[in-house]
Amino acid sequence: MAGARGAGRAAATGARPGKRPRGPEPEPEPEPEELSLAGAPAPGLQDGSDSGLSESEESVFSGLEDSGSDRSEDDPAESEDGVNSDEGHSGMEKTTGQQVQDIRNTVGNVPLEWYDDFPHVGYDLDGRRIYKPLRTRDELDQFLDKMDNPDYWRTVQDRMTGHDVRLTDEQVALVRRLQRGQFGDGSFDPYEPAVDFFSGDLMIHPVTNRPADKRSFIPSLVEKEKVSRMVHAIKMGWIQPHRPRDRTPSFYDLWAQEDPDAVLGRHKMHVPAPKLALPGHAESYNPPPEYLPSEEERLAWQQQELGERKLNFLPRKFPSLRAVPAYGRFIQERFERCLDLYLCPRQRKMRVNVDPEDLIPKLPRPRDLQPFPTCQALVYRGHSDLVRCLSVSPDGQWLASGSDDGSVRLWEVVTARCMRTVPVGGVVRSVAWNPHPTICLVAVAVEDSVLLLNPALGDRLVVSGTDQLLSAFVPPEEPAVQPARWLEASEDERQGGLRLRICHGKPVTQVTWHGRGDYMAVVLAAAGHTQVLIHQLSRHRSQSPFRRSHGQVQRVAFHPLRPFLLVASQRSVRLYHLLRQELTKKLRPNCKWVSSLAVHPAGDNVICGSYDSKLVWFDLDLSCEPYRVLRHHKKALRAVAFHTRYPLFASGSDDGSIIVCHGMVYNDLLQNPLLVPVKVLRGHVLTRDLGVLDVAFHPTQPWVFSSGADGTVRLFT
Repeated sequence: MAGARGAGRAAATGARPGKRPRGPEPEPEPEPEELSLAGAPAPGLQDGSDSGLSESEESVFSGLEDSGSDRSEDDPAESEDGVNSDEGHSGMEKTTGQQVQDIRNTVGNVPLEWYDDFPHVGYDLDGRRIYKPLRTRDELDQFLDKMDNPDYWRTVQDRMTGHDVRLTDEQVALVRRLQRGQFGDGSFDPYEPAVDFFSGDLMIHPVTNRPADKRSFIPSLVEKEKVSRMVHAIKMGWIQPHRPRDRTPSFYDLWAQEDPDAVLGRHKMHVPAPKLALPGHAESYNPPPEYLPSEEERLAWQQQELGERKLNFLPRKFPSLRAVPAYGRFIQERFERCLDLYLCPRQRKMRVNVDPEDLIPKLPRPRDLQPFPTCQALVYRGHSDLVRCLSVSPDGQWLASGSDDGSVRLWEVVTARCMRTVPVGGVVRSVAWNPHPTICLVAVAVEDSVLLLNPALGDRLVVSGTDQLLSAFVPPEEPAVQPARWLEASEDERQGGLRLRICHGKPVTQVTWHGRGDYMAVVLAAAGHTQVLIHQLSRHRSQSPFRRSHGQVQRVAFHPLRPFLLVASQRSVRLYHLLRQELTKKLRPNCKWVSSLAVHPAGDNVICGSYDSKLVWFDLDLSCEPYRVLRHHKKALRAVAFHTRYPLFASGSDDGSIIVCHGMVYNDLLQNPLLVPVKVLRGHVLTRDLGVLDVAFHPTQPWVFSSGADGTVRLFT
């Protein structure tokens, strides 16, 4: 059987036209590696092994099952000649029927994605595999080829063979014509005069004289049967004949009853349909010269807004009415006209003549609301980076500021003299002076720790009493498990003022004291229910008051009079009762991102600042919604603060300004708070798109401190 198949292959090979007869085949010499990869069969495929595939499997893959054509026995010289000839003709040649056919790849209309996992891309006319060319060039080689090869721009890749084909001038011209939307044939004239096939003259010879078909005048039996079935179905009621459609339109004219005798016309307050303005000289296609705009008027018209233009078009001049082009805004103006008719009111309403001045609330004059800070008095310079936070001592004599330069500076308020600089080795996120007058402590939030510093300023008895209070703590025999670790300072650190270090393991963003000075709340930049911790100074105890989280906590504050804790997340402010351990109230600021929080000294009002330039005032006795929303700043608010004695509150923003407002809260519950902006204070220089980062009031005087991104602290009095 194998001998017969081999004889058939030899006979088919010898009978193939265009092949010269040859004698006994010599021993095939091994071909080089490049030739086997460039399109000729590989050396391993010429022994009939086909890379481990059997002969039946080879026939299945190639699609030539028992076709009598197997070129694996052809000599390598002929395959090499075939490769060269194919590359010379770029894989394309013309057949006798004037039809361009790809003689290299004969797979037909087959998706080429089927050959992605195979080393070949198809088969030629003789059933041999066409191997994919070896692509080892990287982007650098392609770039060098693009620079060196002048024909790179006209070289495309043939997807059927994988080889590069250089386009001829005629093919490039054809592509350019098609890209411009022209006809492929360059000699075709689309504008040549049309010649009618039928002329208007009566001729004696017809165009066609074919006799009519017999079926054109003999009734069709098939149609007769169909008609009889339909008639029977109509008689039996199976088919309902079509009812005549209602030709009345589904729309109606809004202004159909415009005659004065109609009901709408007799109504005194009736509004007639708006009429279109009649066209003037400017709408003419040949307007007078004074209506034509000059070049300056044309540029001014183009720069105006749509509502500011007197005409919604530019008058133009045309030689004749035939030269006028189509109006570009025709559909839009028709649509606007329909809206005018549809949205026009049906009844005239009496206009109330109100003076706009009467609508503005009567606010007191700022001079009647004094005292409040009006001008810049002192500038505290010394920090080398932006100052994030500041705090004033309870007696108002000292000021603490924390900066990104890794230091805490203690200033004397009235002289702007830096009394002490404490390096803390990290970015200072928050500074809080203990509000108790008999305790001299400053809490500093640095990275994941809270440092308790004794600045040793002021009364020596208070300084020594603070150290005695801290040293009087006796640790218990069995220390309880706490969310934070209390560490005593070493001797070197005590020389620098450090007394205690509270380590949390997570970055600390804010620290604030309770009014009595024994409790301290800390905000951690971490997810989960341990974002807020409360520390007790006298017992060195820490606790997490919440069991679950309601979002990322931004700020916390203690209520000045009641056992409440206010927790501000991104979208809400929650008021918790610490003794009952329950949620008392949830405030909705209607802001995108709350940034700061402050509580009125009386405890009944709260203000919040947000990154979307809003300051929200809440009245806790009134509602959970904002009582007033102030939008005086142009950029994000960074800090808000209340004065402890005067009816003042301030807000600092990234626009570099501090707005001081008068906020009077009355004892009469029936009278709403009076909010009046009284002064805009400026002085900070914008640095890295940041302005004022923190504000704080003096405890006894109507002064306000501000820290900015320019590395300075400023006092306004």
